[in-house]
Parts: sequence; C-alpha cells; structure tokens
Amino acid sequence: MIIYLIGMMGIAAFSVTGVVAAGKKDMDLFSIILLGVVTALGGGTIRDILMDANPIFWIGDETYLWVSVAAALIAFFFIRFVSNTYTLFLYADSFGMCLFTITAAEKALSLGFSYPVAVLMGLTTGIAGGMIRDILTGKMPLLLGREFYATPALLGASLFCLLLHLAPDHALNRYYGLALAFGLRCASIHWDLYYPRFLLYKGNA
Repeated sequence: MIIYLIGMMGIAAFSVTGVVAAGKKDMDLFSIILLGVVTALGGGTIRDILMDANPIFWIGDETYLWVSVAAALIAFFFIRFVSNTYTLFLYADSFGMCLFTITAAEKALSLGFSYPVAVLMGLTTGIAGGMIRDILTGKMPLLLGREFYATPALLGASLFCLLLHLAPDHALNRYYGLALAFGLRCASIHWDLYYPRFLLYKGNA
C-alpha cells in the first residue's frame, strides 16, 4: 500500500510538471491535460514494456490514469496563483523523478531482475517522463543540462539496492534511497550545484 501511494504521488507530481511546461506554450486545455498525462505515465509505460510486465501498470489499474488527469486539471486551474512557476516545476519534477526511480527499482527486483538492472531501470523510469515532456514542448531536456539531474536518481537507486542487499528486512530502505536522491536534487536546485569544470566536456568546435 505504501509503494502504491508513493507511485500515485509521483504520478501527480509529474502531471503537474507537464501542465506547467504546456502552459508556457499557450496550448489549449485538452493539449495541456494530454501532456500532463503523457508526462506522468510515460516513464512507467516504458519501464513495463522493457521488463515485459503485463498488463502495463495504468491499464491494469486505471486509478493511475485518473490521478494523472485530476492532478493536471487541478494544476491547470490553480497554477495561475503560483508566483514562481519555474521553481514549482523544478521541485515537482525532482519529486516525481525520485519517486519513480525508487518504485521502478523495487518493481524490477520484485520481478526477479538483478541489482544493476534494477538501478538502471529505476534511472530510466525516473528520467523518461520528463524527457518526453521536454521534447514535446520543444525545450532541451533537463537531463542534458550540466547540473545534477540524473546523478541523484542514480545514487538514490544504488543506495536503495545496496541497503536491500545488506538488510533485506529493513522497512525503511526505500525511504533512505528516496531521501538521498531528492535531497541531492533539491540541493542542486537551491544552491545551483554543478559538476566540477574538469568533469565537463569542453569541445573546440
């Protein structure tokens, strides 16, 4: 039940980011809701296709679909009262990404996949929805920026799998991984943290 609720929270958060991104492109109501839903469900859909999990999570449980629609509608009508929508966008995106990363890693392990596969599946799921959103709205994906974006998700999923290997019966493993991922991502937003310059590729072209 806890994982189920966490998944719903991630769906809602990503749906909100889709609405915020679409609102800046002067889309109509239907297009905005559609983008919110695609953003919310895209990463998990790719995850289930890659892992051959049937049925796809939102087909097997339509609650995910309706939560994404409801979150998009609420965001559409109330986003105008938010003074800094870009900050909301960044934190909601980070929250959704980190939640999806951990839940996807846990689902991969439950289906019998190895720890490395679970980590990569968590990372893929966490970033896929945001990439779909950014591509559809014609902006450079956050993943391709130089700030910490995918790295916190990768570290969070790795910590979760490590703790699960060392202490499989500990009930808080997922929360430690989630806290690490979300904490690092929030720190990178708040303090504008970037990779050291020597780790950045500087081409001469």
